[in-house]
Amino acid sequence: MSISDLVQRTRQFVSGRAGAYRRVFNLESLDVETVLVDLARFCRAHESTGSQDPAIAARLDGRREVWLRIQQNLKLTDQQLWLLYGANSPNVKG
Repeated sequence: MSISDLVQRTRQFVSGRAGAYRRVFNLESLDVETVLVDLARFCRAHESTGSQDPAIAARLDGRREVWLRIQQNLKLTDQQLWLLYGANSPNVKG
């Protein structure tokens, strides 16, 4: 498999995964709104994850990472996701 084939397959994977997130979290659904509000609260989407206890801070940071991953796949374009996830390698251009 050539590098360009690998890049193309990776781009398709990133785009397909984003599509899956958008189907699961269909923003037109009232249920999804309820779930996203709950996840935002649980994942501390709009507040600090800082804590004097390093274990608590790490756990809260992990929750926040999940929230950010969901939001990235719902709000960013396929090209933005490619730049974020797929094109981080200096050897991959696309």
